[in-house]
Amino acid sequence: MSFLTLEHGAIEYQLFGNTDPGVATLVMLHEGLGSVAMWRDFPQKLADSLRLRVLVYSRHGYGQSAPLSAPRAVSYMHDEALIALPELLQELHIERPLLFGHSDGGSIALIHASSHPVRGVIALAPHVFVEDLSVKSIAAAKLTYESTNMRERLARYHADVDGAFRGWNNIWLHPDFRDWNIEALLPDIPGPILVIQGREDEYGTEEQLRAIARGAREVELSLLPNCGHSPHRDQPAQVLEAVQNWMARHFQ
Repeated sequence: MSFLTLEHGAIEYQLFGNTDPGVATLVMLHEGLGSVAMWRDFPQKLADSLRLRVLVYSRHGYGQSAPLSAPRAVSYMHDEALIALPELLQELHIERPLLFGHSDGGSIALIHASSHPVRGVIALAPHVFVEDLSVKSIAAAKLTYESTNMRERLARYHADVDGAFRGWNNIWLHPDFRDWNIEALLPDIPGPILVIQGREDEYGTEEQLRAIARGAREVELSLLPNCGHSPHRDQPAQVLEAVQNWMARHFQ
């Protein structure tokens, strides 16, 4: 594990696969409760199957990265996409990455790609607007965190577990967040987009996919059966196959 000091503190990161600076880099953006460690062995699988350099990192407030210095705002995903991620990429000398984001990370990838050069975007269960289902499930997660051993389980992955959980949970449940929407940015994404979602996703409906297909220029959709909100954990082989086929169509 390596650390990089950015404006708001240290960021933990790890590189997988071919570390030659000339090789294209796939940058993985984790979910609202994710971290480097919570990707488990999937970054290595991506690096092996795609023969790319893969970068994973924990955003501020997650994993072993520096804790948040202030509560998250409604604009937190825009802040990550337009301020923090460009700073990280500049420090690591990464140009035109291929972005791979899950949930919040998928949304961050789409926002970043709307105004910065990227090779393409792979988004797993992204949100482009707030749904009743999302808020209901996130409210249920709050009860689970407060009444079960969820906190202890997450503490294995986050140095500041309460900050990681409440930083995500509180803003999604804030009334002002109900109006969050990035559909207007989708037409500004020039490159190809692959969107993968589980049919049984408990945090978003298929309308998220349809909204991206309506708004973006070049989109492929993959809806996986018997799959929830984390396709890379529920159906890893199917996700790898979908990514490989999409990459072959667009980058070979």
